[in-house]
This record gives sequence, structure tokens and C-alpha cells, in this order.
Amino acid sequence: MIKSCAVLGEQFVFRSLKEIMAKANEARSGDELARIAASSMKERMAAKQVLANLMLKEIREYPVLSPEQDDVSALIEEQVHEEIFKVIQNWTVADLREYVLEDQHEGADLLYIAKGLTSEMIAAVTKIMSNLDLIQAASKIEVKTTCQTTIGMKGVLASRAQPNHPSDNLAGMRASLYEALSYGIGDAVIGINPVIDTTENIYALLNETKSIIDEFQIPTQNCVLAHVTTQMRAIEKGASADLIFQSLAGTQAGNESFGISLSMLKEATALINEKGTAVGPHRWYFETGQGSELSAEAHYDIDQVTLEARCYGLARQFNPFLVNTVVGFIGPEYLYDSKQVTRAGLEDHFMGKMHGLPMGVDVCYTNHMNVDQNDMDNLSMLLGTAGVNFVIGVPMADDCMLNYQSLSYHDIATVRRILNQGPISIFKQWLEEYGIMENNRFTSKAGDPSIFMNGVLGGMK
Repeated sequence: MIKSCAVLGEQFVFRSLKEIMAKANEARSGDELARIAASSMKERMAAKQVLANLMLKEIREYPVLSPEQDDVSALIEEQVHEEIFKVIQNWTVADLREYVLEDQHEGADLLYIAKGLTSEMIAAVTKIMSNLDLIQAASKIEVKTTCQTTIGMKGVLASRAQPNHPSDNLAGMRASLYEALSYGIGDAVIGINPVIDTTENIYALLNETKSIIDEFQIPTQNCVLAHVTTQMRAIEKGASADLIFQSLAGTQAGNESFGISLSMLKEATALINEKGTAVGPHRWYFETGQGSELSAEAHYDIDQVTLEARCYGLARQFNPFLVNTVVGFIGPEYLYDSKQVTRAGLEDHFMGKMHGLPMGVDVCYTNHMNVDQNDMDNLSMLLGTAGVNFVIGVPMADDCMLNYQSLSYHDIATVRRILNQGPISIFKQWLEEYGIMENNRFTSKAGDPSIFMNGVLGGMK
């Protein structure tokens, strides 16, 4: 493995693949906090050049975290399709980039090749791609999944309605959800982040969201984003759950800090397949986000882009219906400003799609970051052009429970209109039947939640 490079007369020598991967990243405050980032732009360019010339087999031969000490590494290694890998093992990372971007290679070609790649290889090519490269490549890839409904089709921008409430008040949650539905939001999932992580509360929230779906015959699915063990207890008790949820990390130690293990995820899979209320076959919802392993001191000096890719290697083992990166939620310690948040959102979306995942993004930030709502508008448009499967909406873009900023319900509706996209077809039909949409446009009833509260909509009862 060549581990040195000269840039503008200065020689740079790297000790390991792990160091090359970290220093080839675009600027990232999390890598700086971990003291693994490039010290200068010249060093970053040197690392990118060295990485671009590495062969894929070298990345496999020198794992950033040994499969013997980490079950995520072992899982990623087991997933490699050996016959495909044999064909591409002598490609350089630069060769892989060229293949991904060539016009004659469609999304199906990329997904086929990806079966022979490890998550670290996908992270490596991401590091030598521009933002436009990431958009172009991701836009080719179509990943369809089915729970109660099917998402992932071209021309569709699905959405999660996130009607959180600061005390999990069911009436307050309903009011927020009615507003979401009136803007055509919620075709991917009605997903609530609970305040109170008890079996009784999760049981109540699951049944309340399911009763709303049944009452209005909404073509969607429900989920409450509690810890997986709490959801399991609620489902065992008889709660109506279409999906089961869990946040993931890219290392075994990171997942242990979340209180989960591979065996627990397998147990949850068996439970939701047996007792879930959706037709399936895809019944998992996973969330990720750059920086969580650093927060847990479980990063092993691996950069956060590579760790994020490893999350997707773990996620694809369980054939999820939804995966999203909560891109700016953790804070400026990991993504400092709008430039870093934008880059991370595009990286995560591309890497998820290359793993064959139904990738969404929570286009969001915390109030102590150097980001504002205009930056989120920009990122949502970029992701829309990149073919993101779904995004997340909260009332007025301000989550009253989690205390962070995301996209509003009407923001998502606006992006759909500009990009000539829409909700999934069956959800659009539902909107049309209830008088909210007509001829692919909103009617005067759109954005008015009282039409649900009155129990009458467009002459229907």
C-alpha cells in the first residue's frame, strides 16, 4: 500500500488506512475534536490523492476495525459478494468513482457492484467525490420498499409526519398530525419521538396513531421512536405497530452505548414479523447520524464519515422500510456550520443508497450551530434533486419536544411543487378523495387542520 504523497513540494506520509481515510475527509469539526483530521488543505489533498490510488482489495485487507474485535465489522465482511468482488478487487477508488459517475451505468448497475463492496469502500469513494458527484450518483439509484405502502419510486418525495408533543399529550399530537395531513405530509410514516419511554406510554401512542390511520383510512404506517426494548414490550402487550425503530451506530461499542446488540435486533425482527400490523415485508425503521460514536467514545479513531457508512452496512442486514440520517441534530461539535451539514447530508444519502437502503434525511440543525433555515431550504432542494426517498416535517420547522429545527410541513410541500414531485400515488389519491389536492395541486382546503377535527372533508364523513 502506497501511503505517501507530495503536494506543492511538501511530502506527506500516512501511517495507516485509518489515517488516510480520516484525513481525506472534507473539513469536519467532529474529526477535529477527535484529533484525526487533516492539519491543512495540502494534507487533505495529499490524503485524497493517496486514497484515490488505493485498490479496493487493499481497503479490504487493512480493515479500520478488525472483525475479530467488532461484530459490525464481521457483519460487513460477511456481506461481501465474493464473485463480484473478484471482478473489481483491482480497481482503484478512483476507478470506482468513474464507474459510479459514467452515464451508461444506471442505478441497477451501481447496486449490483455495491454487493461486492464493503462499507469502507463506499466511504472511500465518497471522500473523493464532489457534492455534485454525490447528487448525480445518488439520483440514479431507486430503492423501493414496502410496509403498508410502497415508497422509493422516481418522482416521489415521501415524508414522515413528526407530530411530537412536549408531554406526549394525545390530543396535542392529533392536532399536529392533522396539520401535517392537511399539507400532504405523512406518506412515509407517522412517526413520534416520545418524551416518556415506558411501555404504557408507547402502547398508548402506537394505538392512538393507528386509530387515526384507521379513522381516516390513511394509506401509511405508524411508528413510535422509543428504545427498541420498550417497543417490544408494547407490541407484546398488543400495541398496533407497523414498524419497529432503533438508532444505530457504526461500531459494536457504539451500539452497546445505545443499549442494543445484533442479537437484540434479530429478536426484534422476529417479533415485528410475527406480531406487527403491517403487511410488510419491510418492517424496520433505522436512524443514524454522523458523530454518535464519538459521543460514546466508541470511535476507535475512525472518522465519522466511515463510521456512518458502517451504520448502513449494519442497517442493510435487516432489510428496513426506512433509514434516515438526522444530519444536524447532534450539534456543532460534529458538524460545525451549514457547509459541513450540507456536505454530510449529501454524503449520507449517497452512501445509504449505495448500500441499497431506502434513504431519507432529517434536514435539521440545533440552535447553537452556525446554520439557519435558509441553509435547510438549500439542502432540501439538493436532496430532492438527488432523489432522496423521504424527508421529515414538523410544525413550523420547530420541534417543540426535541428542541431542534427541521423542515416544516409546508416546506416539504413547496419542494415537491418546485421539483415536480409528489407523495406516493395511493396517498395522493387519498388527498384527492378528501379534497386536499386536485390535478396535482393543492386546493383551498390544504393547510387547514380543522377539516379533520370537524370530521367532514370534501363532503365525506
